[in-house]
Amino acid sequence: MDEQALKARLPGSIAARVQTLKLADGKVTLVLEASGLDAAGRAGLEAAAKDVLGAADGVSEVRVAMVADRAPPPPKPRIIAIGSGKGGVGKSTLTANLAVALARMGRKVGVVDADVYGPSQPTILDTKGGKPEARDDKLVPVQSRHGVPLLSMGHLVEPGKALAWRGPMAGNAMAQLVDAHWGDTELLLIDLPPGTGDVQLTMLQKFKPEGAVIVSTPQDLALIDAQRAANLFDSGKVPIIGLVENMSGYACPHCGEVSDPFGRGGVETAAEGTGIPFLGRIPLALEIRKASDAGAPNTSGDGEEAEAFSAIAAKLASWIDREAV
Repeated sequence: MDEQALKARLPGSIAARVQTLKLADGKVTLVLEASGLDAAGRAGLEAAAKDVLGAADGVSEVRVAMVADRAPPPPKPRIIAIGSGKGGVGKSTLTANLAVALARMGRKVGVVDADVYGPSQPTILDTKGGKPEARDDKLVPVQSRHGVPLLSMGHLVEPGKALAWRGPMAGNAMAQLVDAHWGDTELLLIDLPPGTGDVQLTMLQKFKPEGAVIVSTPQDLALIDAQRAANLFDSGKVPIIGLVENMSGYACPHCGEVSDPFGRGGVETAAEGTGIPFLGRIPLALEIRKASDAGAPNTSGDGEEAEAFSAIAAKLASWIDREAV
């Protein structure tokens, strides 16, 4: 009996999985494709093949090998950087609220808290005390109750402990947070530290973002630093998605009168002067501070603040969809 006749003896369900069948000196070597089968299914397939072929005339031994196509690794999430030239302009608050707003739109979004010296995302996204697991030498993000997975140095060091690290160490730490097991996460928002230092340079070199959002208060000093951040992204050929004006207008909770302690419209004017899109403004509101401290981003609810964050998130989602075409 030759090899073709042996294969013809196999049931169709087994024959369809035959990769190779060799006969030599009464010994059959059979290679079967076993994708989609669990351990029991593979064992059953092997036993059935041996029963059929072992009963053929002239066959003294049947050897069966299994092969299976490896599932392709999940695609890496698209990266959007959220940056500023200086601290204290609300970059982390914006990042968390954009992430929650995008998740509420059905986007699979995660957050990397790259501000290794002053991590605040575990507080804003209510994951304080969470500890990421490690698998295959990579971190597994901590899941927040808002549907946004997160990795932060705040998950890895003791609360309140100061990190006395030189710049390259901070850059390496950020790289480990980004190069993690993000699963089916499609979009990764990176909350960058203020300035244009080692963390930003490492990100541009190893994980070039698809785009960047720059946040600033309206005052001139903040705008000068925001321009430096924009210049860094320009030098790295990262598109600036747009500018956000934060702490823009304060409504007195008693009389309702609106004042502008940091000015108003400066970021929008800067956007017009540079041709960069203006994404919107966020008011200076006590509710935003309370929500951030409570781990309940404003986009989890309703009101003027939630609408402001959601409107910016919608513009960001539109930009992402256009770039995917």
